Amino acid sequence: MSVPWRMLSGMQTRTFTLRPQGPFSLRESALFGFGQRMRPAGVGSREPAFDGVMRLAFCVDGYHDQVGVEVRQDAGAVHAVVHGDGDLAVVENQVARVLSLDHDARGFAEVGERDPVIGRLQRAAPGLRPPLFYSPYEAAVWSVLSARRPGWQMAQARGELSEAHGTTFELAGERLAALPTPAQLVRVEAFAGIDPDRLARMRGVAQSALDGQLDVARLQALGPEAASTDVQRIKGIGPFYAGLIVVRATGFTDVLPVNEPKALELVQRLYDLAHKPAQREFEDIAAAWRPWRTWGTVLLRAAGNRVLAVA
Repeated sequence: MSVPWRMLSGMQTRTFTLRPQGPFSLRESALFGFGQRMRPAGVGSREPAFDGVMRLAFCVDGYHDQVGVEVRQDAGAVHAVVHGDGDLAVVENQVARVLSLDHDARGFAEVGERDPVIGRLQRAAPGLRPPLFYSPYEAAVWSVLSARRPGWQMAQARGELSEAHGTTFELAGERLAALPTPAQLVRVEAFAGIDPDRLARMRGVAQSALDGQLDVARLQALGPEAASTDVQRIKGIGPFYAGLIVVRATGFTDVLPVNEPKALELVQRLYDLAHKPAQREFEDIAAAWRPWRTWGTVLLRAAGNRVLAVA
């Protein structure tokens, strides 16, 4: 049963601090629009404002509790205020993973010294680290929900589902709802805006989470290739979405998406190639990015057009 948002003001708040190793920009993370941070219908196309607070609401690893988190950055550290229940150490580790603050990014800064294109992209988006989905469970729910449908439309449906069946927090003056836990989601038999077949697949994702298949530590231990194969056993998850779940929810830093059209197009333009690179050519270019090829590809997608616009 969801808890009305107006009752959450009495929840306990706790704090923790993360100290980035290497460059980090909370602004870049907060404005990075994808999946869980995609804007719903009715929101304008202009870049949203950043008021200094990144607001997070999610199911805590283990998928039993939900929390809301306010994240702020000053010159030396990243500070978080946690609303709601959940083991504080687990929440801290999860926020660090979501913001890619569980890695020493000084090594990624060195990639820009080896590869001038990556260096230009880093200067265009200083401190950008790949923001991740809150968890493999939430990435899998989004994959099933958004498949073959406009992302902004399904972002609205996800928000409404979360308001109705999850928990809504008031974070720095704004409301944000956490996705229902797997135990909550498996009990949702019907919901306006989500067709019955899609909702049934979402319940299947929730059951897989309850069974432990989507535990982040389990997928990390499998490694990217085996984990991608494993999550495809969930109905509605094919190779593309398996990659999304595994790479953008577990934090693997060195996976190269050799068949991603947008990345190949940007590589062609940024490296002044006469044609889109074949797989081997892309692998040769990205060899200089190791062991940060995931980060390099995200940087391409996030900052490539910024660089090309001023070229």
